[in-house]
Amino acid sequence: MSTAFVTGGSGFIGGRLISRLLAGGHEVRALARSAQAEERVRALGAEPVRGDLSDPGAMRTGARGCELAFHAAATLGDSGRREDFVEGNVRGTANALAACAEAGVLRFVHVGTEAVLLNSRPLIQVDETAPLQSASPAHYVATKALAERSVVAASRDGFETVVVRPRFVWGRGDTTLLPLMTEMVSAGRFAWIGGGRHLSSTTHVANVVEGLMLAAQRGEPGEVYFVTDGEPVVFRDFVTQLLATQGVSAPTRSIPEPLARALANAGETAWRLLPLPGRPPLTRLAFWLSSQECTIRIDKAREQLGYAPPVSIPEGMAELAAA
Repeated sequence: MSTAFVTGGSGFIGGRLISRLLAGGHEVRALARSAQAEERVRALGAEPVRGDLSDPGAMRTGARGCELAFHAAATLGDSGRREDFVEGNVRGTANALAACAEAGVLRFVHVGTEAVLLNSRPLIQVDETAPLQSASPAHYVATKALAERSVVAASRDGFETVVVRPRFVWGRGDTTLLPLMTEMVSAGRFAWIGGGRHLSSTTHVANVVEGLMLAAQRGEPGEVYFVTDGEPVVFRDFVTQLLATQGVSAPTRSIPEPLARALANAGETAWRLLPLPGRPPLTRLAFWLSSQECTIRIDKAREQLGYAPPVSIPEGMAELAAA
C-alpha cells in the first residue's frame, strides 16, 4: 500500500485518520510540532516528522514519496488575533500545498468545515454551492474560507486537491468541544440560546474519516464535499445526550436570542477597542454555532463518493459513554 502524509495527526480528526490509514495497510508520516505531538503520533503507529505549518521544508521531507496527503491541521477558536488565524489557516495551508506538490504528492485532501459558510443567518438545507464567507468578521470563518479557496485553486494534473467539510465533529477522543461544554456546565456558564430547539447537522469523527478516505479514492479534483451523520437533530437534545455520556446533566437555563446577539456584538467590540484581559464571554461565532439552524445536504457525497455514514448517532453515543 502507499504512504500517506498527515498534518494535524496528533489532533482529534487526524488521530482517527491515522488509525484508519494504518488499518488499511498504509504507512503514515505525520507532522508533529512538539515533543508531546511526536509521542502521540508515535503511539498511534505513525512516523512523526518534527515541524509545523510554517516550515515547508519539514513538510516536504514528510511528504516525499507519499501519494496521498491529508491536511487536518488548523488554527481553531472563536476569538483571538486575526494574524494568528491567517498564519495558521491561510499561510499554513499555502505552505502545505506547496510542500506537498514539490514532494510529488498526487492527491491532497483538505479537512474543511461548514463554518466557511457562516454569517448572521441560519443555514437551511445548504449544499456545496453556497458562497464562502471570506470577508466574515469571525477570523476562523474568514481564514478557513480563504484556505479552502486556495486548495480548490491549486488542483491540476499531477496534483489533485479535494475538500471534505464536516459539521459539529464529535465522538470519542474529542479534546475540544465536549470538554469545553462540560467545563461550562460545571462553572455555571452554560445556557441555551433561544431554547436551543433549532435543527443542526452533526458528524461523528469516524464519519469524517470515512469521507476523507472516500475523497482520497473517488473525489473529483477541485471539488468540495459535505459529510454528516445523515438526518439533522434537535441541537438541545443532541447536546443533552452528549453531556449525559460524561455523567453531566444539561442545565435548563435559557437566554433570549436577541439578548445573546447583543451580548456577542458588544463583547467583541469592547475586547477589540479596550485592553481587556481574557476573552469575550460570548463571541459572534459561538452565537452562530449554538443558536442558529445549520442543516446540510450530503447528496453530492452520496452520489459521487458513495458516502454513507458508517457510525450512527446512537452507536457513537454508546462508544462515548463506554469510554
